[in-house]
Formats: sequence, C-alpha cells, structure tokens
Amino acid sequence: MSKKVKAITPNKKNKIKTSNWQFWLIIALPCIYAILFAYVPMGGILMAFEDYSPRRGFLGSDWVGLKHFIRFLTSTSSVQIIKNTFILGAYNLLVTFPIPIILAVAINEVQAKFFKKSVQMVTYAPYFISIVVLVGMLMQMTDLRTGIFNVLLGKLGIDPINFFGDQDLFRHLYVWSGVWQTAGYSAIIYIAALAGVSPELKEAAVMDGASRIKRIIHVDIPCIMPTIVIMLIMSCGNIINIGFDKVFLMQNTMNAGVSEVISTFVYKVGITNADYGFSTAAGLFQSVVSFVLLVSVNKISKKLTDNSLW
Repeated sequence: MSKKVKAITPNKKNKIKTSNWQFWLIIALPCIYAILFAYVPMGGILMAFEDYSPRRGFLGSDWVGLKHFIRFLTSTSSVQIIKNTFILGAYNLLVTFPIPIILAVAINEVQAKFFKKSVQMVTYAPYFISIVVLVGMLMQMTDLRTGIFNVLLGKLGIDPINFFGDQDLFRHLYVWSGVWQTAGYSAIIYIAALAGVSPELKEAAVMDGASRIKRIIHVDIPCIMPTIVIMLIMSCGNIINIGFDKVFLMQNTMNAGVSEVISTFVYKVGITNADYGFSTAAGLFQSVVSFVLLVSVNKISKKLTDNSLW
C-alpha cells in the first residue's frame, strides 16, 4: 500500500520557520553588539582627516586631508613611539608565542592525571587576574625596600634595583609578566589540537623505536602545525596592537622613553590634549599597519605551508 504524504500548509511552514526563535535571538545579541560597538564607531575615522571640533561635529569640522598623518609620521617623537611599539610587540611575540606550545606539549606528555590537572589549574589561574591587580602585584614585588626581589638581592649582597624606574627593564617586566599570566590559557588550544593526534601514529613511532622527544618532534608537532600556523598569523597581525591598559599602568616618567607606545600616545593626545583629529590619525595608522601585517603574513604562510586564514 502506498502511503499518502500530507502537504504542508502555509501556516505549518511559517510555524516551522518561527519555531527556532530562541536561536535567532541568541544570534541577534552578538550581531547587535558588533554593529553598535564595532561598525557604528567606524564613522569616527573621519576625524583623522579633519580638524575635528565636538561643537561643529563631523560634517561641520574643517577638512585637512592627510595633514595629521604627515605630522604623525614626520615628528621625531612619533617615530620613537612607532619604534617602541614595534620592538615591544616583536619581543612579546617571540617570547609569548612558543612558550604555550612547549607548555601544551609538556602537559600532554604527563601521564599522572592528578598532576596533569593540577598543573593546568595553576597555569590557567593567572589569566583571570585583573591587569590592574597584576601591575599592583608587580609593584609590590619589585618595591625598593619591601619587594621580594630586592629582599632576595639584599640577602645576596646586591644593591636593590629600581625595576620600574629603569627603562632597560621595562620591556622584560611587561613581556615576562605577560608570559606568566597568559601562557596557561593560551596553551588550551594546543592541548585540544594534541588531543586529536592519531594514537596509531604514536604507536607506529613506538614500534619504530622512536624516543619520546622524537615522537614529539616527528608526530605531535607536525600534526598540530596547521593550528600553530593559524595562531602565528593572528599573532603577527597584532604585533603593533600593544594593549593600552597594562603599558599605561606600568608607565612613569623614568621609563617613558621606551614605554610610550601608540595606544598610550593616542590616549594622551586625544583625551588629555583634546587633539581628536591627530589622535584618530595615529590610531588609524596603527589599524592599517596591523591589517597590512595580517594580510602579508597570511599570504606568505599560504605559499610556504598551504595553511592560511583565507
């Protein structure tokens, strides 16, 4: 006997389409957030090409073209700021990128589950510490009289060091405190990638007599290489995007020679001096350079490794 197929009436079709309204609501919230806080503010880019006046607004302010960009790129202080930003960003990338990979591989090799989970918890925890609290901890630990580092140096007969007052130490404090705070959290994606490595490949390597180090080099690393390349591309795109909050909190008059970066410069010029057009031009320059770096590294990666973001 042939079964009769009931036709779906228009009312039922509409009911099917609207039955997943919770899903569309969940999607709508981040979309609205992105539109309001990512796309709408893009209109402010116009300030980079104007002598912007809040009283006269975007359309009423005088158009100056590339004046602010030329001023930013030709100023001696601006050149030093760009140099500081690139050096700090490159140093941060060279240190903070490989350490989470090493940590993930090390955790993956641990057999004792309790120890493995304990290490993961201890390394993840600092990520959830506020930047303000982190910098406060650094200041306490490096205090000239009561800081633990200077106390230990005193025990060794070494004179105390003004860590925050020595501009040669600023970059090291910034980068290595960042390693302590973010290494465990950044390792999560590599641990997840290592979980997908085929056990058969490891067993075959063991049968061939490969040591643990050789299995890591010839099995684990090649299997997670696509993930490593993607993360490297994204990290390279953020070389010049040094976060404002941590640098600003660690900054003082004694280390300003190396700690003044584009993000802090934009804040001081735009908010403190109310030079909105010039500060917007500096911020737009930073965004354009980040975009160029991202596209360039992505293209190079695609040619060399066949892995890319697009």
